[in-house]
Amino acid sequence: MSELESRLQQLRNEINQHNHSYYVLDEPTVPDSEYDRLMQELREIEAAHPEWVTADSPSQRVGGAPLESFDQVQHRVPMLSLDNAFSEEDMRDFERRIKDRLKTSEAIQYAAEPKLDGLAINIRYEKGVLVQAATRGDGATGEDVTQNVRTIGSIPLRLMGDDWPEVLEARGEIFMPKAGFEKLNQRQRDLGEKTFANPRNAAAGSLRQLDSKIAAQRPLAMFCYGLGEVIGHDMSDTHSGNMALLKQWGLPVSPELKTFNTQEAAAEYFEGIAQRRDGLEYDIDGVVFKVDRIQAQQQLGFVARAPRWAIARKFPAQEELTTVEAIEFQVGRTGAITPVARLNPVFVGGVTVSNATLHNMDELKRKDVREGDTVFVRRAGDVIPEVVRVLTDKRPEGAQEVEAPAVCPVCGSDTVRPEGEAVIRCTGGLYCDAQRKEAVKHFASRKALDIEGLGDKLVEQLVDEQLIHDPADLFQLSVEQLAGLERMGPKSAQNLVDALEKSKETTLGRFLYALGILGIGETMAATLASELRTLDAIKALRLGDLVEIKASQGKSLYDYLLTLGNQRISLDHVPQPSSMKWCKPIHLQMLAERFQTVEQLLDSGAEKVANDPRIKIEGVGDILAEKVVTFFRQSHNQEVISKLLKAGLKWPENLPSADPEALPLKGQTFVLTGTLSRPRGEFKEELQALGAKVAGSVSAKTHYLVAGESAGSKLTKAQSLGLEILDEEGLKALLASL
Repeated sequence: MSELESRLQQLRNEINQHNHSYYVLDEPTVPDSEYDRLMQELREIEAAHPEWVTADSPSQRVGGAPLESFDQVQHRVPMLSLDNAFSEEDMRDFERRIKDRLKTSEAIQYAAEPKLDGLAINIRYEKGVLVQAATRGDGATGEDVTQNVRTIGSIPLRLMGDDWPEVLEARGEIFMPKAGFEKLNQRQRDLGEKTFANPRNAAAGSLRQLDSKIAAQRPLAMFCYGLGEVIGHDMSDTHSGNMALLKQWGLPVSPELKTFNTQEAAAEYFEGIAQRRDGLEYDIDGVVFKVDRIQAQQQLGFVARAPRWAIARKFPAQEELTTVEAIEFQVGRTGAITPVARLNPVFVGGVTVSNATLHNMDELKRKDVREGDTVFVRRAGDVIPEVVRVLTDKRPEGAQEVEAPAVCPVCGSDTVRPEGEAVIRCTGGLYCDAQRKEAVKHFASRKALDIEGLGDKLVEQLVDEQLIHDPADLFQLSVEQLAGLERMGPKSAQNLVDALEKSKETTLGRFLYALGILGIGETMAATLASELRTLDAIKALRLGDLVEIKASQGKSLYDYLLTLGNQRISLDHVPQPSSMKWCKPIHLQMLAERFQTVEQLLDSGAEKVANDPRIKIEGVGDILAEKVVTFFRQSHNQEVISKLLKAGLKWPENLPSADPEALPLKGQTFVLTGTLSRPRGEFKEELQALGAKVAGSVSAKTHYLVAGESAGSKLTKAQSLGLEILDEEGLKALLASL
């Protein structure tokens, strides 16, 4: 190494140390003038020898060329959200659940730190060098914001020391300190530009700048609070120990991180942070408590999208007084009509609130909200603002009660309130512009058809211009039609047409979810696809295929029918037995599909009254079953489905048999973990198509764990339970043998 190269390395090390002291430790070690001199010398050497410039050089924080869009990043380890607690009682329940699962009465050690009001981020280091940064997104897939994160001074481009893992993913929160936020807004005012409402909005806007040179001018910071994928290093056996390791490697960690082992100490810590909240240099909205021991975390596992071993205790919601200027009704994708209060704008919880949900007519009547009322408005974290209560003594004379709309405020169709629901719905379906827009947005969303480039504004344009009337019309759009729209050039139009063509290759589960059947989410759509396997089988569903009448219930109903005088009446007209709470119109409707008259049913015997379904699908209750069956019987839905199939939408059907019991993996439970050659979602869909259940956590009921690279706690637990473990090749061999 030449003398000049040695000097280059010395400068980088020295500047990195100064950056760490300034941004992380808040203890500047040199005057600004000396720092600037060192940086200038570094840049001069790199300008003379561009071949020596590396990605982790301190000179590379200025930002790169503007991007056209953010790429998507598949998280190797999902980024989970947290359950919330709002009281000491909630915290005691949290600890009780932990001790029950761990089967222990011993004290639990917790780690706690303030819950920052910012944006979750995953930063990946390989061989000590920052190679990628991604937002949380939906927890499985985020956006690549590496260029912008590289400009944040508190985040090292190269880890300090030399004992770090081969691969390290540090997770934390990007935020904007209050002082930096004030300076930024002052600069915006000086330039005559729009100011930001709060530090969180400013941080979000800065992190999602396509031009990283703009992001480099924004005062962003970060605190780490966890780990993602780690390869090639024995980490600590506690969360607090892992955070100490991150701090040792130069990553910023909250100075407020503390550990303790009693609920009394937890409550004291929470109250102490709450009292100091306004004096902290950054916005927070609560405190996060985590079980400190990693082994205990692994034992506790996860539920849905949240860990059982962590909880966020939120500060009390903030409330402010304002007045209701108007009450309007919004129409959603499913026709649900929601009352919304238009407010005299008021600053609550860090944002200016001008609208608040009233949820439904029952809630509106219960609170008795009227136009002109003075009301308390509450906002907690990211929760939609709501009207808490009305000050009736300040109500203006003549304020009228709000009546439910008899017709849809968008299309004028009649409204209905289905039995058992609090929601009023528009009957217009896709005739209603509001429902049409939301239906198309849902159809194109990431978990449905995932049509890249079809954003909300474009959907609204397409509906307003009468270019589409239902989702199937999307596939008839031409480049010429699209290029004529506002902000759509020929290249963008062609990209969208290509994306529409690509989206035709899908799965039955995604297709069902995209149809927007009321009550059918992503998981239930996948379950229906897995169990029924063909669209024809789903379209042919009867209520008796989904709703089960238990034997004891069947006997009760049979005995009731025996008491009827006229046994030849149709089952459709049998009066509902009020003495049997479980018996609903849907049960009688289901029996009417199998037996035409009471006489025929009685001739079949009591045991036949108990449903003997062809299909038993976990999670499908009476109401959901009726919605599914009704959806596929409606002629306008049949027409849209037919148009979609004619447009070329298709999915693989792996086996010709429609009998779910014949599926080779029926009754088998799989868990996927680690990094595989393809997204885990694709493997999940393949396994479900063969009848398998794919679970999110390992238990004694798991049949196979499929472990990719960097498998973590799930692999450890599977080994301890003696479960069968497959690598990707082993899974392929298993599937090939079926």
